[in-house]
Amino acid sequence: MSADQILVYGISATGYHGVFDHERRDGQEFSVDLVVHLHPSRAAASDDLVDTVDYGAISQAVHDRIVGPPFNLIETLAERIAEDVLEFAGVQGVEVIVHKPQAPIPVPFTNVAVKIIRP
Repeated sequence: MSADQILVYGISATGYHGVFDHERRDGQEFSVDLVVHLHPSRAAASDDLVDTVDYGAISQAVHDRIVGPPFNLIETLAERIAEDVLEFAGVQGVEVIVHKPQAPIPVPFTNVAVKIIRP
């Protein structure tokens, strides 16, 4: 399958996801990167928004999911984001990376992320 891509990096918000009480109580910053796969060349040929995917609307949906009801695992958050994005007309697939740079890890680190790919 050939597909063009829309890439959106760093959709960020405070979320309350995690298995520990302090994560649910205090929240922390989450960041999401997306690669949205869509039909090749349709939008470029027509130069019309109806032939592409509104990345502003997708970004808002991702933000809403980050700040929405909490999940224990960022894997679950990533899956729900993928499901949300796949609901948009014209989306053929999506890659979602959820970053949790403040994860409760007992050693120095810069980031924890989960990446999922859905057709």
